[in-house]
Amino acid sequence: MKTLLATCIVSAALLAGGCATKKYVRNTTTPIQAKVDEVGEQGNKNSQQIEDTRNQVKQVDDKAQSGISAAQERASSADQHAATADQHAGEAMNKATQAAQVGEQNTQALNSLRSVVSNIDDYQMQTSATVNFKFDQWKLSDDAKQELDKLADGVKSDKRFFIAIEGFTDRIGPNEYNQELSRKRADTVMEYLVSKHDIPVYRIQIVGLGKDKPVDDAKNRAASAKNRRVEVKVFSADQVTASLSSGDDGANRIKQ
Repeated sequence: MKTLLATCIVSAALLAGGCATKKYVRNTTTPIQAKVDEVGEQGNKNSQQIEDTRNQVKQVDDKAQSGISAAQERASSADQHAATADQHAGEAMNKATQAAQVGEQNTQALNSLRSVVSNIDDYQMQTSATVNFKFDQWKLSDDAKQELDKLADGVKSDKRFFIAIEGFTDRIGPNEYNQELSRKRADTVMEYLVSKHDIPVYRIQIVGLGKDKPVDDAKNRAASAKNRRVEVKVFSADQVTASLSSGDDGANRIKQ
């Protein structure tokens, strides 16, 4: 009986001790597990933050790569624009050079023209002839042709000359008709000199003056016959040129 009681006491003590141990362990491990859970949750948060950071870094890197590509593209475009600009600059330089050359040529031509213009006054009337026409006609008579032949023979040896041909009429008839008639008479004289004596047409100037500038103001047949005329005047600068050449020869002799 005593043995059984002792056994029961021991068993009760063991049970009581076991319950106390489990409670102790549970009280001890619960905070630890909570800490572990907290650490695990924090680790998950850290992992998420790391992942988010990686994503942000990747986005930044992608933007950087995109920016680099755009910058490279702009740089390439800038190089192309620069090359095009260089080409245009070269073309502009060539055009400027050509323009300068043309300008120099124009300057030379202008100087030459000025020289010619300055020598216009050097032309002096060398010879002249007057041919007359029948009433309301512009056909040359034999006497008129002989006068023109003499005049043409006198200028064939000239180098610097021009011929002025002025046509006139009498007072009879309207102004417009007389103007046209005087022009026809001047044209007839010009055609004869060009076709018969090979005088260059660019050396001839013609004008029809109608009944202006009559040589005789009388109102009779004789005066009208005189006014139905063409005046031919030859202007030459060969004498001036010869005198200039002589002056140059004299200057050369002085220099020698």
